[in-house]
Amino acid sequence: MAKLLPLFLLLLITFSMVSCGIVHEVEVELAKKSQRGRYGPGSLKNYQCPGECSRRCSRTQYHKPCMFFCQKCCRKCLCVPPGFYGNKQVCSCYNNWKTKRGGPKCP
Repeated sequence: MAKLLPLFLLLLITFSMVSCGIVHEVEVELAKKSQRGRYGPGSLKNYQCPGECSRRCSRTQYHKPCMFFCQKCCRKCLCVPPGFYGNKQVCSCYNNWKTKRGGPKCP
C-alpha cells in the first residue's frame, strides 16, 4: 500500500495538470469566439454602420473620404474592424476588397 501512494499522487498531479491545460484551451477558444462574434463578417446590422464608421474615422484628418468609403465597405461586408487604424484581418471582406490599382478600398 505504501508503494502505491507515490504512484497515486503522481497520477493525481498529472491528471490535475492535464485538466488545467484543457480548461485553459477552452477559455482561449471561448475568448476567440466572442471576439469573432463581435467584429467578424456579418457582425453588424446596416443601421449600425454610421456609428461604427464614425468611431473608425474619428482620428483621421481625411474624415469625409474615410466616412464615405468606410460606410460603403460596411454596407457590403457588415463589419468594421476594431480600433482607429489597422486590425483589418478581423474582417476578411473589409480587408480583401481592393481598388482597381490593387490598393485597399476600405479605411
